Amino acid sequence: MESPSYDVILRNGSVLDGTGKPAFPADIAIAGPRLAKIGTLELARATQEIDVRGLTVAPGFIDVHAHDDAALIARPDMTPKLTQGVTTVIAGNCGISSAPCSRPGSPSGLLRQVFKSGHFMAGTFEEYVSRVRGASPAINAGFLTGHTTLRVQVMGDDLNRGATDAEIAEMRRLLTSCLEQGALGLSTGLFYPPARAASTREVIEIAAPLRAHGGIYVTHMRNEADLVIDSLEESLEIGRAVGVPVVISHHKCMGERNFGRSTETLSLLSRARSRQSVALDVYPYTAGSSVLDKDLVSLASKTLITWCDPYPEYAGRELGEIARELGRTPIEAVAALEPAGALYFFMSEADVIRIMRSPEAMIGSDGMPEDQHPHPRLWGTFPRVLGRYVREQNVLSLHDAVHRMTGLSAQRFGLQGRGVLAAGNYADLCVFDSQAVLDLATFEQPTRPAVGIHYVFVNGQMAVERGTPTAARAGRVLTRETN
Repeated sequence: MESPSYDVILRNGSVLDGTGKPAFPADIAIAGPRLAKIGTLELARATQEIDVRGLTVAPGFIDVHAHDDAALIARPDMTPKLTQGVTTVIAGNCGISSAPCSRPGSPSGLLRQVFKSGHFMAGTFEEYVSRVRGASPAINAGFLTGHTTLRVQVMGDDLNRGATDAEIAEMRRLLTSCLEQGALGLSTGLFYPPARAASTREVIEIAAPLRAHGGIYVTHMRNEADLVIDSLEESLEIGRAVGVPVVISHHKCMGERNFGRSTETLSLLSRARSRQSVALDVYPYTAGSSVLDKDLVSLASKTLITWCDPYPEYAGRELGEIARELGRTPIEAVAALEPAGALYFFMSEADVIRIMRSPEAMIGSDGMPEDQHPHPRLWGTFPRVLGRYVREQNVLSLHDAVHRMTGLSAQRFGLQGRGVLAAGNYADLCVFDSQAVLDLATFEQPTRPAVGIHYVFVNGQMAVERGTPTAARAGRVLTRETN
């Protein structure tokens, strides 16, 4: 009898299938863009056979909190993500999305954080998706529609107020159009001034179409510091009112006076799960990154500049040093440096660990690929979890960590056929050395690639071979209809 033949067989690997189960030994066969068989394949043959003995084979990692909206077009090789083992990103977070925005001129305000050029904005979701597909990115991407983008499109520069009923209706219409064209849900960035003036009612009324379209509500909450409990309550209220799942973005408790309050926030979320669907994402660092903001500076023990339009030479430098040179306090220096971005040390390691261990916690990088001197999470998030928090500190088991990066993420964002290794699913794979994988990106050298990632496959094509990205560009846009 003729033996089965496949495109690729990975032999002798330790398989973590993404469901949360412990590893098991198996061979994996790939045919075209999909997994063909998982098990003992001694008699099978393939065009390419790779011995991965001693390595772990997992689903490709899913970065559920990304800001790669422009990078997917500008730098479609997506090296920062591929070298971490990431095969899918969810972009359009924190209320900032590429579409729908057809206003002329360069992006202003918060949109400047992600889009340095209006070239990456689009009047419709369909138009933006067409641009991404035309760029042929190396990884998959799904997109949320941003509430801030909707406000900018409908309200122009007059954003320091609540929207009128007519404006809310127009934003709701635009969201409906995006959902019909494949957007995964609505994101908000209620902390930031462009959306801070929006009432809870405004968000609920705009978000109303989510339920009928199977969308989700993803939120950078109004406050992650002193009012973190109030903000969680508001986020949960919006989810209940609309009748959709909620994802709390980059959950944290900012500022030293709030260190330890994750016990309160996680208890609240635990109680809420008895009546609604709620998950969260977290990045494995005690420093965050955003636009330069005096309120955030006041919460941080140290602030580093990541980009600065008036003074590009300040990127990578500490705000306190710059302020002394200017003869100002750090708070006074903020106005002189804007528009700019910054990296803030304002979290407790104990809170980060507690949140990472909590039920429904997924991993997201929240990396800013357009920053001149980015946060190291852009290049290091997933290997950092596997190396520092799994192998070195035993915060999570390996199979639990992989589940939070793959199967759980795919389930929460409705990514069909991804996140779990099973015959018939898409062949998005990461093959890594669990004893060597580690992030090398630091706050001083934030763009150093990780080590320990040996192979990455995206839709059946090898995107990383022996640790080096290939020329393959097999990524797909994951819309709600075409996952």
